[in-house]
Amino acid sequence: MPGAEPTEPARPRGRNETPEERADRRWGDLIQEVRVAQTGVQILFGFLLTVAFTPRFTELSDTDRTIYIVTVVLGASATGALVAPVSFHRIVSGRRIKPQAVAWASRLTMAGLVLLLGTLTAALLLVLRVATHDSTVPWLVSGVVAWYLLCWFALPAWARHRHTSPD
Repeated sequence: MPGAEPTEPARPRGRNETPEERADRRWGDLIQEVRVAQTGVQILFGFLLTVAFTPRFTELSDTDRTIYIVTVVLGASATGALVAPVSFHRIVSGRRIKPQAVAWASRLTMAGLVLLLGTLTAALLLVLRVATHDSTVPWLVSGVVAWYLLCWFALPAWARHRHTSPD
């Protein structure tokens, strides 16, 4: 047509990679993500383990001790879930099931992040209860949890929905 601008040829969407190459790439991405989360949860968990051996621990109320126990159990569970992808990969390595291993490792990582959210929430609640007996503690904790939920889950879900095409 005269006056019409030429159209560019359609480019293929996505990457031109085999399922094995995609699994390798996704595995590398996942392990980098897990490294960040593992470091944080392991430092927090190590700190939590030392609290029971401090002189002030005996002064905690029964409620605060319960919060502490829940926090330690959540921290141990988060650590287990975030280390699990490494173990999973090591056990199934060489079995030609990397796409399935990536899927399971991704699920374990997500479970670890949810458990980390619980650990951080409980730890923050405990610290703020010990630091102050103010009635604003539940509001402060709720605000921080809302922030975590927004950053960790809501914004990525929104971006995924907004920028992912149906094809």
